[in-house]
Amino acid sequence: MLNINAYLHFMGKTEEAMNFYKSILGGEFTIFGRFRDVPGGENMNPEDQKKVMHISLTTKNGTVIMATDSLESMGQQVNFGNNVHLCIQAESETEVDKLFAALSAGGKVEMPVNKTFWGAYFGMCQDKYGVQWMI
Repeated sequence: MLNINAYLHFMGKTEEAMNFYKSILGGEFTIFGRFRDVPGGENMNPEDQKKVMHISLTTKNGTVIMATDSLESMGQQVNFGNNVHLCIQAESETEVDKLFAALSAGGKVEMPVNKTFWGAYFGMCQDKYGVQWMI
């Protein structure tokens, strides 16, 4: 395992929140993408196209805080408890499979592990204690 980072979820406030964190913690946005930039984004409603699909704030010491806007149009809601995932950066697909199987056992699979359009081998689950993971 390379590291574990926080992944935050907001309802249309991601850009505002991440600029706030940057003003306090310093660092740089190393990734900043909007929903209009993803495959099929042109088919989304104009308001959703403007929202943040993914942003990464990397601080001077290498800590990375990532975030996204959840979309009401897709039935997504942000509540205490589902507003944070712990994101594991694994070293191999084998490690992803091993970690995902262990963490999802007795829990809930949110997104099965698969190859994504951004080139990652990725899955999301909630463990049996209610902690949400991205691997």
